Amino acid sequence: MRCGIVYRTWAPKYGVFACYHQSMPEAKKYSVAVTAHSTYLPDQSDEEEDRYVFAYTIRITNNGNIPAQLVSRHWIITDADNQVQEVRGMGVVGEQPLLKPGDTFEYSSGSSIPTAVGTMRGSYQLVAEDGTRFEASIPEFTLSVPRVLH
Repeated sequence: MRCGIVYRTWAPKYGVFACYHQSMPEAKKYSVAVTAHSTYLPDQSDEEEDRYVFAYTIRITNNGNIPAQLVSRHWIITDADNQVQEVRGMGVVGEQPLLKPGDTFEYSSGSSIPTAVGTMRGSYQLVAEDGTRFEASIPEFTLSVPRVLH
């Protein structure tokens, strides 16, 4: 018998297994999902000068059960020559959004690199309403001029 995210115990009186839900684990309590999408901006780029500009849109969703405020960010930007730029700062686009459970915050920003292809990844640092500090990973996404990658 499978119970999913619960525990099971033998109920001898009835000759069956009984399933019970456990309280929400700490990992779920502090759960923030991040998705990203990037777009090449040819009008702002200068390929002859090795300047490739990209816009990206980020969606941050609080999947936990406690409000949390995004306080800072850490980006790792890598170009095709494996040159790495690290960017740290407070908030995002001048804001430190408070995300209640189920809330989503979306913003757009930009980055430039000296190659036609690169990647971005990183993390957001958050503080939950109960004072607990935790991080949300920003999954790696690709920066690419169209038709450069197959």
